[in-house]
Amino acid sequence: MSHVFTFQRQYRGGLQAVVLDWAGTTLDYGCYAPAVVFREVFKRQGVEISMEEAREPMGTHKKTHIEQITRIPAVSRRWKEAHGRDCSDQDVEAMFADFIPLQLACLADYADLIPGTLETVAEFRKRELKIGSTTGYDAEMMAIVQREARQRGYEPDEMVCGTDVPAGRPAPWMCLANAQRLGIFPMESIVKIGDTVPDIAEGLNAGMWTIGLAKTGNEIGLSEAEISALPQPEYDRRIRRAYKKMNQAGAHYIVDGIADVLPCLDAIETRLQRGEKP
Repeated sequence: MSHVFTFQRQYRGGLQAVVLDWAGTTLDYGCYAPAVVFREVFKRQGVEISMEEAREPMGTHKKTHIEQITRIPAVSRRWKEAHGRDCSDQDVEAMFADFIPLQLACLADYADLIPGTLETVAEFRKRELKIGSTTGYDAEMMAIVQREARQRGYEPDEMVCGTDVPAGRPAPWMCLANAQRLGIFPMESIVKIGDTVPDIAEGLNAGMWTIGLAKTGNEIGLSEAEISALPQPEYDRRIRRAYKKMNQAGAHYIVDGIADVLPCLDAIETRLQRGEKP
């Protein structure tokens, strides 16, 4: 009788890096800059869309985002009423061409850092974690965002756009490119932090730990002042829905915002010491 044994390699080291999203995660509380522009772009085509519809595919590359809005049944119906036909690839191209200058024009207006960003990033540095970042914006847009963030004291070590890789979120390529540029492996030593479902999917697909941010980004989609003004039952309903959505997306941890992620990193460190993988 022969005995067959298989051996499993386990990474028992600590965390080496975090990869952060931008809008709704580190700056632009409520993820406003893209949402207002998507509404304007559709309005120019004679189709009104709601803020909720504008936000639905948030986190994907902006052209893909426009295309996905056109597939929302209610939007598709309104488009047909306005144009007498379905939205075509040419229409999407035209809207994306409209989108770029409008987005570039307003990015600086929505570049304030989310409270807790600088303190949390300082703690990442203290822990000797590298800081990568991914975004649905393209390089031209990110040049503005990065400049504004730098002026406010935030500068990650790396930044990868969807246009730098074969495909944006939910594909893992932006996260893998960050790992490569930062010179870090294995992927379970890196945590992806973001405020949208595609953020979580991107991290999971790359074999990383993931932390969802439910309050400061796209899921609630309101500024700090607007959230403060909500009646308590309405806030409770919205925050519960945001947590549930991120939970269903498979996030390992969910917190309100970037100011709350450090205890999650401690928990992940403990799990890594036990030989756990994401």
